[in-house]
Formats: sequence, C-alpha cells, structure tokens
Amino acid sequence: MRRLAQAPNLAIATLWVHALREDGVAATVQREYLGAAAGQLPPDQCLPEIWIDDESQFELAQRLLHALQHRPQRSWQCVCGEQIKGGFEQCWQCGEMMPP
Repeated sequence: MRRLAQAPNLAIATLWVHALREDGVAATVQREYLGAAAGQLPPDQCLPEIWIDDESQFELAQRLLHALQHRPQRSWQCVCGEQIKGGFEQCWQCGEMMPP
C-alpha cells in the first residue's frame, strides 16, 4: 500500500476513492474517523487519506486524481446575455436551460 493524497474532508476523500475505483484503481480511505480527535492531535494529522492498494497502479492513480482535481469548468452565454460559469446547466438570471 502507498499513500496517494490527503483529502480536505471525508466527503471529498470518499468521492475521490469511488472515482479511482471506477477507473480500476484499488484505493481505500484511511483515517476516516480520526477527525473526532481534532484538537487533541494536530489538525493536519486528522485529515482522511487516500491509499492505493497496488503499488503498480500508483502513477495511474496520480494522473487520475490530478484530472479529478483539475476538471475544466464550462462557460456558456445565455440567451438573456448572462455569462454562466461552472457546472451550472440553468441560467440563474432567467431560468433558461443550457443549449445542447
């Protein structure tokens, strides 16, 4: 086993592990419950970690995690003129859906 990364919280760690598993990388979350010790231990020691089970998959896991962390954000112009950025598929100005 080899540590891939620390996650900012358990929800993100779980999402990353599930995404890695979908791409065939055997990964687990470690330190899941150590957040309860925050205050007694240094905060950076209580963050959940992503571990890769098979050392031969480590480089693939690094590439996949980097792609997950740096996903391109969409940007589109609504018919009302509002510029929409991010993962939104509906305009917050007029409610129009993103064009196909």
